[in-house]
Amino acid sequence: MTQQSETIFVVDDDFRVREALVDLFASKNLHCVAFASAAEYLRLANPNSSSCLVLDVSLPDINGLELQSSMARTDHPPIVFITGRGDVPSSVRAMKAGAIDFLTKPWSDEELLQAVRQALERDRLQRRVRAELMELEGKFATLTPREREVLPLVAGGLQNKQAAAQLGISEVTLQIHRSKIMQKMKAASLADLVRMAAKLEAK
Repeated sequence: MTQQSETIFVVDDDFRVREALVDLFASKNLHCVAFASAAEYLRLANPNSSSCLVLDVSLPDINGLELQSSMARTDHPPIVFITGRGDVPSSVRAMKAGAIDFLTKPWSDEELLQAVRQALERDRLQRRVRAELMELEGKFATLTPREREVLPLVAGGLQNKQAAAQLGISEVTLQIHRSKIMQKMKAASLADLVRMAAKLEAK
């Protein structure tokens, strides 16, 4: 079955390589879109579903490592580098910056397919984490300013009496805020709320 919801983006200035990779992925029922340059990829690619980027190091405009660096702070697809002239510093730089793999010719089809499957799996996981965080942020946005003050105290393990004293409010008022926080955050338990708070703090 073709994975229509998943896309492999290929960026390579060699037409023969692009054609061979498109054919390879098609033979495995994987959807592939190929580009001849980094600029073309940035202009036309639309990674709005699970995807990965098979990226040549040597490109006519900016090289693959520079493209990776320019996208570092964006939600870009995981990258699998391919090159005909690999060197250790380039591979180290690519992997330190989060690349899935750095393949030098002649790589085997299975090596590339394995790296691509790993990249797609990482992207699925990252998308799921981002979706969960967006949902959490949406719930957090419904809290009142006072409830946002109460949340870290409760999640941090303070007893109601301690949290109330720290905020200068009564224990009953604190309990009311705590109950409303649990409802708005849709937390099934205090442990669940603690996990949510940790995710929000770590974003």
